[in-house]
Amino acid sequence: MRPLLLIFTLLILQFSPAHASAEKPVILVLGDSISAAWGLNTDEGWVALLQERLHEKSYKADVVNASVSGDTSRTALNRLDDALMQHKPSIVIVALGGNDGLRGLPFSEIEKSLSSIINKSQQAGATVLLAGIRLPPNYGGFYNSRFAALFQSLSQKHKVPLVPKILDQVGDKPSLMQEDRTHPTAEGQKRVLENVWVGLLPLLPK
Repeated sequence: MRPLLLIFTLLILQFSPAHASAEKPVILVLGDSISAAWGLNTDEGWVALLQERLHEKSYKADVVNASVSGDTSRTALNRLDDALMQHKPSIVIVALGGNDGLRGLPFSEIEKSLSSIINKSQQAGATVLLAGIRLPPNYGGFYNSRFAALFQSLSQKHKVPLVPKILDQVGDKPSLMQEDRTHPTAEGQKRVLENVWVGLLPLLPK
């Protein structure tokens, strides 16, 4: 009887609320090449730096980087269900749209895909942080203004916090951008982390 009693006790402990609460919450980052640290070592990217920051400040959370270089909001949406099912995140950081804008995709399509990403994440029980993107100046003031307004609109519509400009104080500084003028350097990625951190901090568990 003793072996059976031991097994029964272990099963109770495994599925008890105390055991479940010991699991770390997951922060899922759904982004493109900026979040995938294109042109750099992975540990130099802002997502890896975020994990270090959380550890330093004693936040018990695991960061999962589901970012893929070249992703548009639509291609990211196509793989979102699997990511949500696999990682069961508490927070989803959505840092997409740059490739949509660079390819000149219709605003209606970008809005639809990002809205679906936000809705699916919320329905899975996650809190969403939306990161705004800006396009290069050569796309023109009118187009850039409409593009920025899109993220503001999504934030208000879905009642999710917004990092207005993920490359704030980075994209306009050549010293913080790689030669392609599109992707941050390692130093630039540190600044990106600070931009995201401001929006993320209020969402973290106390």
